Amino acid sequence: MTDDCAVKVYKALGESTRLQIVKMLVKRRELACLEMAGLLKITAASTLTHHLKPLLDCGVIAVRKEGTFRYYRVQRHVLEHYAPYLLGE
Repeated sequence: MTDDCAVKVYKALGESTRLQIVKMLVKRRELACLEMAGLLKITAASTLTHHLKPLLDCGVIAVRKEGTFRYYRVQRHVLEHYAPYLLGE
């Protein structure tokens, strides 16, 4: 994996809300947007999207669409490479 990829991953994880999202996904396997917003106490969908996009772009999380719902999950192989300590919590 390239240095560019590492920069994107660490930049995405360097923001506290995004780090919280990743930690939640490690513990819960998969979460829908509404569940995630409720746990984070985020009321605006645009705010949640703002945090999810960098995590998706660098490959830390992935999304699965089912009807009108989107379910997010962590990409364990990416965390194993760049931030294995997150998987041990």
